[in-house]
Amino acid sequence: MLQIDNPILQFKNVSISYTPGKYAVEGVSAAIERNKITAIMGPSGCGKSTLLRAVNRMHELYPDISITGEILIDGRNILAMNPMEVRRIAGMVFQRPNPFPTMSIYDNVIAGYKLNGISLSRKEKDEIVESNLINVGLWDEVKDALFKKGTFLSGGQQQRLCIARALALKPEVLLMDEPTSALDPIATNRIEELLLKLKEEFTIIIVTHNMGQAARISDYSMFMYLGHLIEYDETQIMFTRPADKRTEEYLTQQFG
Repeated sequence: MLQIDNPILQFKNVSISYTPGKYAVEGVSAAIERNKITAIMGPSGCGKSTLLRAVNRMHELYPDISITGEILIDGRNILAMNPMEVRRIAGMVFQRPNPFPTMSIYDNVIAGYKLNGISLSRKEKDEIVESNLINVGLWDEVKDALFKKGTFLSGGQQQRLCIARALALKPEVLLMDEPTSALDPIATNRIEELLLKLKEEFTIIIVTHNMGQAARISDYSMFMYLGHLIEYDETQIMFTRPADKRTEEYLTQQFG
């Protein structure tokens, strides 16, 4: 197993089931390095998104789900923490851009503070909105339209707005579930360039079906199959010298 000396996030024998005795994720252990991009790959239904969403405690939105093992962020077991606190330290960006439709661009960026009951002065709000829109390369495009609805933006702009919203709470980890699959190639390229810049400040875990994307932007890759973590290594090593035949077959598109 890949050795990470100073991990920000650790999965320790994590299993997740939606129905008793049937695991979507089974016995996953892995450590995630700080300020790197880690891609989680695998065919549909292999447990990628289920594992990612567990870090954000999204799995608790399903009534019968059960999770065992530990997920540690900076040594703290997030499964024993308040879910709202977990969602502050592990921001989430979803497959389809989902700015809050009734809110302006401005209010979308600071929505996390409102949802968490954190009051800010107008000056603090202005600084958070501007700095995070600059961070995602959106400020110059929207600075004269901050109080228009976020839904008037293009798909790529909406996704960057959603990233700004996730970053506004200063999370330690940014979780991304297929964040470019609904975008065109130009918007996808802009998001990929953005992620390479953001890893200077944040640790990023990205679920992707796009092997080209994983090869372009990730430092580490995890390959999952039928709920199990099959292989985990530096991306360059996995893509050129996969250790498991199933990984090789997936990367050469023999299945998945």
